Parts: sequence; C-alpha cells; structure tokens
Amino acid sequence: MSNFKLIKKDKKTFARKGILHTAHGNLATPFFMPIATKASVKALSSEDILDLKSGIILSNTYHLYLRPGMPVIKKAGGLHKFMNWPGAILTDSGGYQVFSLGSKTHHDKNMVKLSKKGVEFRSTYDGSKHILTPEKVIKIQETIGSDIMMVLDECPAYPATWEKAKASMELTTHWAERAKKSHKKNKQLLFGIVQGSSYKELRIQHANDLKKIGFDGYAIGGLAVGEPTEKMYEVLDWVIPELPEDKPRYLMGVGKPEQIYEAVKRGVDMFDCVIPTRNARHGLLYTWRTKDLKGMFYQEIRIKQSKYRMDMKPVDSNCNCITCKNYSRSYLRHLFSAEEPLAYRLATIHNVNFYLELMRRIGRNI
Repeated sequence: MSNFKLIKKDKKTFARKGILHTAHGNLATPFFMPIATKASVKALSSEDILDLKSGIILSNTYHLYLRPGMPVIKKAGGLHKFMNWPGAILTDSGGYQVFSLGSKTHHDKNMVKLSKKGVEFRSTYDGSKHILTPEKVIKIQETIGSDIMMVLDECPAYPATWEKAKASMELTTHWAERAKKSHKKNKQLLFGIVQGSSYKELRIQHANDLKKIGFDGYAIGGLAVGEPTEKMYEVLDWVIPELPEDKPRYLMGVGKPEQIYEAVKRGVDMFDCVIPTRNARHGLLYTWRTKDLKGMFYQEIRIKQSKYRMDMKPVDSNCNCITCKNYSRSYLRHLFSAEEPLAYRLATIHNVNFYLELMRRIGRNI
C-alpha cells in the first residue's frame, strides 16, 4: 500500500497535489522542509516552527551521528523527543556531507576513502575515523526515528565526466539495493536517490534501476551543485516521466523561489534548501511583489542598507508572520547593526514563513 495519495493534477502543467502519510502526520504536497541540520532550524525553536505551520523538517544524519552521537539520541528516545518536535522528520543519508570533504575546495584530500563497501572519512570536529555503509546509515536513521530516510548515495561534483557519473550511479544503485534489504518493515519510509549528473541516458537508466528496487519515494539528487538552472530543469524533464506517479518526488537542495515554482510545474512534490535561513542571517529578506505567481513575483530586501534606517513600515505588509505584524524595517535593521541575536530569529521567521506561504500559494494554483 502506497503512503502517498495523489489528489489532483494541474490541467496545464505536470504540477500535482497529494497527501503523504507519515508516522508523525499527513503532509499536503507540494511542501518545503525547513533545514534543521543539527537538530534545530538555526535561530528558531521547535515551537517557532510549529507556529509557522510546517509539518516537517529536515535533519542531517552525518552531523547528528557525530554530534551529539547516537547514544545520546537513543537515550532521549529519538530525535523527535530530543528536540521536542511533534511533526515529521526527513533525514538525508549524510552522503553529500561526507563527499564534500573530498571536494576540490577541501584542504585535506585524505578525508574520504570510497569503496564498494561504503565510505571511510574523518570527522570535521575531532579528526576521528568513521565508516558509513548503506546498512549503517539505515541503522543510524532508525535510531534517529526519521519519518523519511534516505539511502546512502554518491553525489558527483559538477561538471563530472561520463565515466565518473556512470561509476557514481552504479555505486549508488548497489548501495540502494543493500539499504532496501536492511530496511525493516516499519513506519519509516525509505527514498531512493536518482543520480547520473547531467547525462540524459544515465539519469533515465538510474531512475528505472531504482524503480525496479522499489522505494516509498524518489529523490532527484546531484542538482543545485553548480549547474546552470536551465540544465537542472532539463534533468527534471528527463527524470520525472520515468518515476512512478503514485510515489512522491523530492528535489534535493532546491532552491530559489522561482526554481521551486518551476520544479512544481514539472511534477516535483518535495523541497528543502538552506537559502531562506542562511540568507536571513545575512539580512537578505524575501517580500511579495504580486499576489499571484506571474513573472518575478517576489523581491529581495537587504535590510542592513542605510535606506531602511528610518523606514517604519513592516518588512512586508502582505506577510502575516510575527516579524511583520510586530516590528518595522527600521527596528530589524537596528538589530543587525547592533549585532543583536534577535535579528537572526526575526529575519529567519520571516523568510521561512515566506517559503511556506509560497508552497501554499503554489498549491492553491493547482
């Protein structure tokens, strides 16, 4: 029995609405997941996220495995109890974080050793050596108590050669098979991840390989890693038609508001991205330009600019978040100028609310 129910399909695009059933609530798709990398959405409490009406957050297996560690989370009774979060949690496999340690930009090329068995790496916190296998990643996520678990995958950098992309894809398939075998038949959902870089044949092949293994949902990985936006859309146009209609589709790490909207129109159901929270901490805020989603429907405000010093208007008069209902642009600019931590909280509340409202507006258009 599928945990996903398709409710409505758009007549003009491939956009769709559905309900994803999880152990911690039913989620209306399409939806966006605020990032709670280390068991918190930066600057916000679990109560803040509840007030913003998000039904799901995303946490990071790699970081939680290293800190606070599985003994702590196990004693707490799982991540939900540890961080006092009643909603759903998706955890990524940690693969992206591990492989980024071996990227060209990292100083130590010996941080990661890859094999068919799994990946060996050194902690960025204390240099200790660890090994992640497909089976161990599942076990870690079972301890965390994730509602949605991701398989261990290798995410090649962009651009990747055909040979590298193919080898990475085949390794991810092998790991996905092992992850599926080690997954207990419980309430935790398991998603496969489609790789294949920017190569059409590989992307289509991998989507079909994962479909044969059979998962509760399918993610499209290896995008938002430096490729042109049009290439990302092209990959979605290749992959989405190959995926089962009765399973949710998750575009990992995307993205800007207009990219999310375009991806929904191509049939994507789930999103996550650090953009709203990271930009908030740097004073970049999103405001609505139009009530509909036509054209460039939003604009960016850099609240630290001097022109907002005497601006007593709310950040966005069309926003109903507590920041906009209670505080002015001038006050928020003052908090950033004075380096008051409250600046991060109020800005993050606004940007996360903008993204969640974006998903609601997209849903109403389908």
